[in-house]
Amino acid sequence: MADTIRQFAIVTGASAGIGYELAKQCAQNGFDLLVAADNAEIEQAAAAFRKLGAKVEAVQADLSGPEGVDKLYHAIGARKVDALLANAGRGLGHGFLDQDPAAWRAVVDTNITGTLLLLQKVGRDMRAAGAGRILITGSIAGFLPGTYQAVYNGTKAFLDSFSFALRHELWGKGVSVTCLMPGATETDFFETADMMDTKVGQAKKDDPAMVAQVGFKAMMNGEGDVVAGWHNKLQTAIASVTPSGVLAEMHRNMAQPKNPAA
Repeated sequence: MADTIRQFAIVTGASAGIGYELAKQCAQNGFDLLVAADNAEIEQAAAAFRKLGAKVEAVQADLSGPEGVDKLYHAIGARKVDALLANAGRGLGHGFLDQDPAAWRAVVDTNITGTLLLLQKVGRDMRAAGAGRILITGSIAGFLPGTYQAVYNGTKAFLDSFSFALRHELWGKGVSVTCLMPGATETDFFETADMMDTKVGQAKKDDPAMVAQVGFKAMMNGEGDVVAGWHNKLQTAIASVTPSGVLAEMHRNMAQPKNPAA
């Protein structure tokens, strides 16, 4: 309705994939937006979100370190943040010993360092206000030793664990923390991670709109975590009772490139 006061959400990694769909969920459910990504496509995404009735500001920034995080945080201004959807992430395939150090550091810095810097800044404001919702995009990859995807899976294991810890540190302070744990999703992730020549890269994947809807609903309900898709729920259940060595071999079968380095 016209006289309804809209809430304000920040969505990172919002130019495509799950982040784009999360921002759409926010726009369609009464939130104005501050959206961010490290590419120029964020402006096109923002224009699409405006058509859904939201006031939208876009920030193009590399959120892997303090400079980009500060740029995004300063764009908030005096506005109260009702929801932070920390979705920005980066993937990387192939064997660890064959990866460029700059490439795997970018994964660690984007998925962990930059995410934590933003969470701390916005989380402190939410705690001071006594209200807020945080959604962290983790992954079911965090349950699996990531053979040929070792750094990425390691960062997601960190985020999955961190989200539960932060949730309980904020218990009773009016701020909820939800971890969204999708499986393989139909985005440009596998192309940018150079994993199109793998079984998982070529396999059928989940719809990012479905994943975002599940995550948004869980965030609004204040749930601690949610796994998107019944097959992913089954996979996490199996992972919890399967030896790590077996899981690592299973992951190798899915993520090994056709022509791995010697």
